[in-house]
Amino acid sequence: MLMWTVIIALLLIGLTLIIIELIFIPGTTVVGLLGLIFAIVGVVVTYVHHGSETGIIVLAITLSVSLVVLFLSFRSGAWSKFSLKSVIDSKVNEGFLSSINIGDVGVTVSALRPIGKAEFNQKTFEVKTSGSYVDSGQAVKVTQIESYQIVVEPLKN
Repeated sequence: MLMWTVIIALLLIGLTLIIIELIFIPGTTVVGLLGLIFAIVGVVVTYVHHGSETGIIVLAITLSVSLVVLFLSFRSGAWSKFSLKSVIDSKVNEGFLSSINIGDVGVTVSALRPIGKAEFNQKTFEVKTSGSYVDSGQAVKVTQIESYQIVVEPLKN
């Protein structure tokens, strides 16, 4: 009776670790491998102490229960409580583009390498250059506004 308790405990621990690996911490493989090792040890102990006929039965039951539990856990949506559902749907410079026009002149607040921040009409915008680097504090002019991106070029002194 004690051996059956050990076998069942090994199998349950193995199955639990495999589910934890799949649901909560995917990609680590350490927890999943430990779960697999526990399950295999449980089946091997059954083969050693109770013979091959009982070992085959325990192996079949273990595989069946594992598949059923995994299938039901994913299908029931029980794990949806733990999943991240928030979505970021805002965009950079959204709503600000109405206050800036092509040809406006401003000053860089940070270095543009090639993306950074510049101030136009007392408002700060994220801007980019066409590839050149511009130091902080330099005068820049808006050359393009396309899909929430403001393209600037440095003014020559």
